[in-house]
Amino acid sequence: MIIFIWVVVLLAAFYIYNKQIFSTFSRHGIKHFTPVPVFGNMIRTVFRVEHVTDEVLRLYNAFPKERFVGRYEFTKEMIVIRDIELIKKIGVKDFEYFLDHRAVFRSGDSFFSRSLIALEGQEWKDMRSTLSPAFTSSKIRHMVPFMVEVGDQMIHSLKKKMKESKTGYIDVECKDLTTRYANDVIASAAFGLKVDSHNDEDNEFYATGKDLTQLSLRSMLMFFVLLLIPSAVSNFLKLDFFSKKAKIFFTKLVLETMNNREARKIIRPDMIHLLMEAKKGKLTHEDIKSKDEAAGFATVEESAVGQKQVNRVLTDDDLIAQAVLFFFAGFETVSSAMSFLMYELAVNPDVQERLAQEIKETDAKNGGKFDFNSIQNMPYMDMVVSELLRLWPPVVVLDRACTKDYNLGKPNENSEKDFIVPKGTAIAIPVYAIHRDPQFFPNPDKFDPERFSDENKHNIPMFAYMPFGIGPRNCIGSRFALCEVKVIVYQILQHVVISPCEKTKIPARFDKKTFNVQLEGGHWLRFKPRT
Repeated sequence: MIIFIWVVVLLAAFYIYNKQIFSTFSRHGIKHFTPVPVFGNMIRTVFRVEHVTDEVLRLYNAFPKERFVGRYEFTKEMIVIRDIELIKKIGVKDFEYFLDHRAVFRSGDSFFSRSLIALEGQEWKDMRSTLSPAFTSSKIRHMVPFMVEVGDQMIHSLKKKMKESKTGYIDVECKDLTTRYANDVIASAAFGLKVDSHNDEDNEFYATGKDLTQLSLRSMLMFFVLLLIPSAVSNFLKLDFFSKKAKIFFTKLVLETMNNREARKIIRPDMIHLLMEAKKGKLTHEDIKSKDEAAGFATVEESAVGQKQVNRVLTDDDLIAQAVLFFFAGFETVSSAMSFLMYELAVNPDVQERLAQEIKETDAKNGGKFDFNSIQNMPYMDMVVSELLRLWPPVVVLDRACTKDYNLGKPNENSEKDFIVPKGTAIAIPVYAIHRDPQFFPNPDKFDPERFSDENKHNIPMFAYMPFGIGPRNCIGSRFALCEVKVIVYQILQHVVISPCEKTKIPARFDKKTFNVQLEGGHWLRFKPRT
């Protein structure tokens, strides 16, 4: 009887506790899916019933009349913004209320704790100002030859395999192909290393990158643990999202590279050099203050935050954190964009052939030379890449943390009261869902580069298109990413015709087995020589 009573008491306490922690949205009239005890709205994602991107899209579409809706990440509350005018206020007008990302990498022992993505408040502003001159067009244009050189390696490897094939074609897992390409570009353009991951498939740089970026169930659970527990606890337990092996590798790599260049007075126009210049205070803001050149329609502009001159002294930990962040972003998100682009070119042969023709004409016009100016003078290439970033944005959800109580207004026109977002609450901007909203993009599931033609692109509502984020905290590396995507597709379509194969899954669906943005069944496509 005593055991029975205790069981009843514990169950009652558990019920009351869950009812209390999952009551906020109901009390304030904020629409949301019914949460499951402990898991909140995460149970379908955790047990691989649904990819997190599809879950957020389903939430977005379920409540079309709402300005914002609620989502429980386990027991943590999150406000998902649907209204683009509200997105404008959060991202730009009232940016100071939403200055920071969520506290995931803030543990003092975290590899990313000193990176641009993790810093908060004035520290973030100072770091952004210090680094922004490193990502202007004048700096990125010097890195395009590194991308071309890596692309030449890739094409040589593909041609060799196609020649050796008895069928005259090869079936390629394009996520693997683009990840190896992105790995070698980062190795060269950031760290000054010569790596050929297409022939030396298990090289240490590539293997460590895979370890760093593969979002397994364990790593995602660690992600949410770091979100849920106080920073003091994660500091005490020395919890980190990344492995100790990866930390040792990149720490040694960055420090040894910098010391070697300092001793030998080596100057190479890559990211390590720019970080060394930033440490010495030698990067200037002249490029930003003058009209900086875009690498395409999707290029984001640097805000006033990044244009202020600061005298910040960078430590070795600061430099290592920025170098690793640059690697992380370039390795996973850019390779995802490139693999999805190849899929769309394969299933839309008319788009592929028109783009191949523009590439052929550009190559003839420039005498075989391809550089930053070539990228700027290919309008259809930019239309294709812009549409790719709409349909398959590499970052599917933007996050912010509310830094002080903020009035979001009413959830919908029938609500009676405004909702005040408490300090510390997570805010999500569902980029993938907004990019597929028919009120902004008619027939949204169709891959249609004509949306971004000179005649049509001005019809796209501001803040309905945000592949590189919004406001002062947008992606600092948009120019680099756009150049990298355009270089690989230029070089591939020069030499290869891409088509679906037996392993290609049509229509495309996200793989529920991974938290990465990948296709179910893999990114398999057929490559044959272009004649």
